[in-house]
Amino acid sequence: MDVKPGATAEVTYTVGADRTAHAMGNRGVHVFATPFVIGLLEDAAGAVLKPHLPPGAGTVGTSVEMKHLAATPVGMKVRAKATLLETDGRRYLFAVEAWDEKDKIAEGRHERFVVPDIEKFLARAMRKGG
Repeated sequence: MDVKPGATAEVTYTVGADRTAHAMGNRGVHVFATPFVIGLLEDAAGAVLKPHLPPGAGTVGTSVEMKHLAATPVGMKVRAKATLLETDGRRYLFAVEAWDEKDKIAEGRHERFVVPDIEKFLARAMRKGG
């Protein structure tokens, strides 16, 4: 794949009630939940790689190191940016950051691997279910 360190991508969306700590079982805490912040960061990293993937390939996250820095209420827009730091074969390491409309809400690192045949990968995973 022809993607070099320094490549970036950003993703944005609006926090809905379905992405809060409350929705995940932490009753009464109506702010953007940490697992969804991680998902936002992963989406940004995936967006760096997606235009460069050959047909049939995909990516999977394998590691996340993240600090959740600030709470974000429902209805606020959030934005994440991923910057490719290094690559080694099918392994890609990113610096990731996220912001809401007021604050930086997260920062960290995220690793993804390219899966050459995503359908085969998924079929193998589904066989685990019996």
